[in-house]
Amino acid sequence: MKEQADVIIIDEAHHFRNRGLANTADGEIRSRYWKLYDLAQDKTVFHLTATPVNNHLTDFQHMIEIFSRVENPGAFSTTLGIHGLPAYFQKLEKQLLQIVSNKGMGELFDYNQVEIEPLLFEDKLFRELVVQRSRAYVTLSQQQMGSSVALFPVKEPPKVVPYSVKKTYGHLLGKIEKAFAYGKPLFALALYDPLAYWKGDPTTLDQFDVNRQKQVVRLIRILFLKRFESSIVAFESSCQTLLVKLLAFLRVNIDPHNPTEVRRLEKWEAQNDELLDHVRARRGEFQDEETSEENELGEEFMEDFTPITRADFKMDEIFDETYSDLETVVDFLEEMQRLAPSHDDKLKSLVKLLNKDAVLKKHKVIIFTEFMTTARYLKKQLHTAGIKGVDEIDSSSKRDRADVIQEFAPYYNDSTSEKLASSGRAEIRVLISTDVLSEGLNLQDATRIINYDLHWNPVRLMQRIGRVDRRMNPAIERQLIEDHPELAPLRGKVAYWNFLPPDDLENLLRLYSRVAFKTLRISKVFGIEGKQLLTPKDDFDALRDFTHTYEGEATPVEQLHLEYQKLIRDNPALEPFLNSVPLRLFSGKEHLQPGTRAVFFCYRLPAEDKTLPPELAWEGEAGRTGWYLYDLASDQIAEDAPRIAEVIRSTLETPRRLAIEPATLRDLRIKIEKHIKNTYLKQIQAPVGVKPVLKCWMEIN
Repeated sequence: MKEQADVIIIDEAHHFRNRGLANTADGEIRSRYWKLYDLAQDKTVFHLTATPVNNHLTDFQHMIEIFSRVENPGAFSTTLGIHGLPAYFQKLEKQLLQIVSNKGMGELFDYNQVEIEPLLFEDKLFRELVVQRSRAYVTLSQQQMGSSVALFPVKEPPKVVPYSVKKTYGHLLGKIEKAFAYGKPLFALALYDPLAYWKGDPTTLDQFDVNRQKQVVRLIRILFLKRFESSIVAFESSCQTLLVKLLAFLRVNIDPHNPTEVRRLEKWEAQNDELLDHVRARRGEFQDEETSEENELGEEFMEDFTPITRADFKMDEIFDETYSDLETVVDFLEEMQRLAPSHDDKLKSLVKLLNKDAVLKKHKVIIFTEFMTTARYLKKQLHTAGIKGVDEIDSSSKRDRADVIQEFAPYYNDSTSEKLASSGRAEIRVLISTDVLSEGLNLQDATRIINYDLHWNPVRLMQRIGRVDRRMNPAIERQLIEDHPELAPLRGKVAYWNFLPPDDLENLLRLYSRVAFKTLRISKVFGIEGKQLLTPKDDFDALRDFTHTYEGEATPVEQLHLEYQKLIRDNPALEPFLNSVPLRLFSGKEHLQPGTRAVFFCYRLPAEDKTLPPELAWEGEAGRTGWYLYDLASDQIAEDAPRIAEVIRSTLETPRRLAIEPATLRDLRIKIEKHIKNTYLKQIQAPVGVKPVLKCWMEIN
């Protein structure tokens, strides 16, 4: 491919947002990012993704650098005036964080972000590199050009399913709250943070390693809380895993020749032998469970332990903290032995929803959970509750994933209900899944989704919803309704439910605020189509160029594209005329508002064409078009195209009217070109003699 391909198109390109490690000890490239990076050298690259920003703007930066190249931070210096891409993104990240944080998480949803002048919608890098089209634009453009129109479903506002953590966990919730009141919340986790117990001068330590260990501890604590919110069995599985790892850490590090240390461990094990037997039995049920389905939360750091150098670390403190963690885990596990599915209020709420909702009790639904243990628990409990047609899939499922997908969504996966039945395969009505099915699959035979727990990354939530909120195929829709006429009222309407952390858990978890904060950041950059993701009250930024203004409407720039398409279609002679008119064409029109005096300028702004020889690089068609509106009353220059369009828009019947003195017009043109020189040309470091080219101009009076 490296030798034969000139262009690389990368679908689901957000998988290349993280660089990973570039090289192994023997020089072999490790991460998929760097493998693609090597492949993409000197290629034209197109990234296709609905979610280019997952956590930070640097996600987008890393994708850009696949074609701009990491070793060339000034790749856009002579085209956009960006002389250092990493520094540019750091500055944007700080500005964005300042905008969306609004002095605290709690104000996120009371704060009308649309009122703020957006930071990124007008950003030159985003505008030049990103093409994003809303569903509204696609539909209107196809209608306007007489093409077949793409069908998209209508997404209903999200619904929130109430439940009580106190009813589920009882006294355990109080124990968790108490554990979080400690100086080291929940668990000390000294086994993952030994540098905190360094005997020597802490200033001699590598701060990267120190911060990395603290980050691991923080992520593990977060993971425990996330699993606590997910289900009883998910939290129990994590507690059991930590118990085993704490014991393994002690066995590796106690001195077998030190009777005190040996007896302390033996005594602890003897005192807790019944619980340990219970854990061994229960772990057999969870043997396929991974610590988490989400790699970024730190489970890759939970590896086998090596002995800690005693001369360098305070081993007595490490052992004390480890035994303290063991006692906390035992306390939790003993409390959980008293709990049963009959106590699980969250599970009861799910069963009630599936039995009472008019659609859910008869038709297809996907239930998403982040954790494998929760998914398998739900399958078992829904079977027990008498829910029919239930199946489950996760990363360790033995069944072929394609078979499960086809049995749940046969029509959008090259089959039908009849074909499944004729081959003896049962159709799945309720599919429980981890996020292995959250991306890149067509599951729109269903129109309902339940998020049983919330992923930390709002991108995953959008991807989950996108399994059914997808473009509809008219032929498949006809076949589906012909075979199942009872589905006709449901087709084209998507609904979903979120199990949000209830108030009695929010003080600990703060999951909703965390996810909402990330969602708001993504909204600020590229937008969330439809505006609502977590609750019906969500009001994220509307996509202007990269985000909707209102659901179902094209953005202002998209409207300009549509308007231009219509002009060309309705006036066949217009396009050849535009291509033939000379430069610097001048006209004028009367403005409806009395006293208005302004001049519109349209320039071709030059840029370096790096595909041409150096002596010709600034003479080609590289660059972009710039619109400027000079208001004589305020001496202000506007560059916002949709706003300028409202002023200059004309029809064939618009009368030509000239009233501004020629000398004034000349002066204004000189001011505009000076403005372009001091802003755009200086930023791109254009050589002496390179100038903007005036295409046309018009006075408004």
